[in-house]
Amino acid sequence: MIGSQLLKTHLHDWHAEHGGKMTEFAGFDMPLWYQAAVPEHLTTRSAAGLFDVTHMGRAMITGPEATQYLDFLLPTRIHRLDQGAGTYSVFCTEKGGIVDDLFLFRLADEEYYMVVNGANRKKDFAWMKKHSTKFDVSISDISDETPMFALQGPLAVKILQKLSSKELSSVPRFHAIHTKLDDFEAIATRSGYTGEDGFEIAPLNVPLKEKVKAVQLWERILKEGKGEGVVPVGLAARDTLRLEAGMVLYGNDINEETTPFQARIGFVVSLKKEDFIGKDALVIEKREKPQRLRVGLILLGKGIPRTGDAIHAKASKVGEVTSGSISPLIRRGIALGYVQRPFRKSETLVHIEVGKKLRWAEIIHPKRLLGRIKQLAG
Repeated sequence: MIGSQLLKTHLHDWHAEHGGKMTEFAGFDMPLWYQAAVPEHLTTRSAAGLFDVTHMGRAMITGPEATQYLDFLLPTRIHRLDQGAGTYSVFCTEKGGIVDDLFLFRLADEEYYMVVNGANRKKDFAWMKKHSTKFDVSISDISDETPMFALQGPLAVKILQKLSSKELSSVPRFHAIHTKLDDFEAIATRSGYTGEDGFEIAPLNVPLKEKVKAVQLWERILKEGKGEGVVPVGLAARDTLRLEAGMVLYGNDINEETTPFQARIGFVVSLKKEDFIGKDALVIEKREKPQRLRVGLILLGKGIPRTGDAIHAKASKVGEVTSGSISPLIRRGIALGYVQRPFRKSETLVHIEVGKKLRWAEIIHPKRLLGRIKQLAG
């Protein structure tokens, strides 16, 4: 955001012209929905949805010490990534708190592609630069030169294959390739934020002043997917999709006061590495065990949980909701939150204080939340 002026993605005018309900998000003017959030959500689960995620931050990290730098910057074993492989990870403070979560892909021996949260772009690039001074590495912010789309859903790969110069079905989950989409050179990663299969694509060298090219590719994807039922999808459905999938949202479910172990994404941490930012604090927490842990929740009856709602058990407050909404799949309230360690186990019953009423809810491990929701949906 420049002053009080919202930033615009390459597709901003297209969104406004095609019924997008626009709203501020991460400093950008973004579509909340086009027709309605629930149908967009359900179409993504059953067919495919196309998302404009250009607000996300994108960087290239290159140089003879790029791998050593990233191994120090992140708690994950970056040196073990094969060419084309990617990983989910986090930046940590010295105290182990999460600066941001991110995806990183190794494109070549010393060339990496990183995607960070839109709301944290400025903070993240400053953090990366601050910790790069002892390494022979180059960090390039390519966010403004690359629009970014996400095609998600069970038919996403089939649709995108119609435009791709390379075979997409053989690309493993969390891997990246260079491919030609229509007439555009692009980085395509088999990743997403919905719990469904699909790709996130970044057409290269398409600055904002050449936004017509981005619109061309966007419309071509919609055209090729029309027979499969693909629709453009806004932020509202993106949020309920990620919530059903138990995925964290920075600022709600994780922040600098939250560690990877508390957030139950401890798989990103390798304490066997020689050194990385936050290691000492995380070694201690792992040994002593975190007493506050993230969980998924499904209401057993009426009510829509919201951020800040108290979680109760045995007549005492034991936690708090960090993200909550209604699941379009089961038309029931769902949430993510943090509870005291004894109440973390799946199938534990608790109350969520929704409004002024206590509503029964079942605790589910976040990684199993979507599976449970789909089971209930039949």
